[in-house]
Amino acid sequence: MNKPLTYIFLIAAQILIAQDVKTLTPTIENLDHLSVAGEKEFNRNLKACEAIWEKMENGVDYTDLTAVEKKTIDNVDETMVNYWDIEGQGCSWYCGGGPATQTASSTLDSQGAIDYKADNIHDLNYKNVWVEGVAGYGVGEYITYGFPQSSPRITEIIVVNGHVKSEKAWRNNSRVKKLKMYIKGQPYAILNLTDQRAAQHFKVDTIGFLDRDIDYVAAKKLPQWEMKFEILEVYPGEKYEDTVISEIYFDGIDVHCFAKGTMITMADHTQKPIELLALGDKVLSYNQQTQQQLTASIKELANPIHDNLITISLEDGTSITCTTDHPLMSVTRTWLSYDPQKTKADYTYNSVNKLQVGAVLLGVDRALTITAITANDKTQPTYTIVRLDKGNTFYANGILVGTEELREQKVCEKHQITK
Repeated sequence: MNKPLTYIFLIAAQILIAQDVKTLTPTIENLDHLSVAGEKEFNRNLKACEAIWEKMENGVDYTDLTAVEKKTIDNVDETMVNYWDIEGQGCSWYCGGGPATQTASSTLDSQGAIDYKADNIHDLNYKNVWVEGVAGYGVGEYITYGFPQSSPRITEIIVVNGHVKSEKAWRNNSRVKKLKMYIKGQPYAILNLTDQRAAQHFKVDTIGFLDRDIDYVAAKKLPQWEMKFEILEVYPGEKYEDTVISEIYFDGIDVHCFAKGTMITMADHTQKPIELLALGDKVLSYNQQTQQQLTASIKELANPIHDNLITISLEDGTSITCTTDHPLMSVTRTWLSYDPQKTKADYTYNSVNKLQVGAVLLGVDRALTITAITANDKTQPTYTIVRLDKGNTFYANGILVGTEELREQKVCEKHQITK
């Protein structure tokens, strides 16, 4: 084959490859409200709330607070400990894992106490940023994420473009116009970013590894897989060529919870669908030490998307649909889970046995035997109670189940904290 013909074939092959790379456009979550003044107000309100929360922990009920005190705590999300946090301390897709490493092709040198390292792009904080470190606009520079094989799968990628801490910082620095995304070294998509102070949400086909035949602990020992984001084009800054990304983070499936329509037993023994629960609602709980039922208030809720559900059928004809790692209590007061290793790894349970047909579960007023367990792979929204003010149990479809508060280690991983 002669050289000109070979060249034509190479160009044709490159065009075909380029055609296979999809182009994605985002939905926009505006961040124009972020400001230094907003941070100061947040800190003032949080300090005032801390005094009120202390009163409530010492026995003062919400109904006994003054109108000013009620307004103060109603205006503050108690899961938020920092104004710049993207997510509070509540549960989310990150409850199940997330990327373990972030590396960059280059990084701008630190300026005093301020650094621009790769870890900043995934610390779930709007204020800290990654800045590429080469001359010019940084076209061709990239960030690479390493994911454990046991990490939950991704259905959404969120990019916070530019230096969003203030309007001035955002305009002064360059922003990304196009990012090329790679999965395991192969081009996947071009992300078309708008020139806005915003969180830009890109929906993607399910990405990640979840082999149901591989044990969760065994999956954690497998090699990581990588996702890379390469700068293709930029919006030039008014003052600096340096290109800035505040954050690239993720959402998806494969965390915990119950299906919509699961009925929760309230403190007065009425029933309420789990999707209608609100913070402060009082549910019926159970003290494992005294073996007595009690009233507990909801302090934290979560509702991620799932497709790894199981339906547990019971001898009285009822059933309960939950994720494989949700803990349920047996009549012998031991915790059971369909995936006990994952339950112990992620949540505050040290002893969990395998849930199986024939096990007897503890109900509101009687024990119920499991007659069947079936997989339910349909992707759907799910719900759970993450934290109560007392204990860690509530009743779902009449069965005693556990809350899903993260282990301290997992909370630290989520917020990139080193202890």
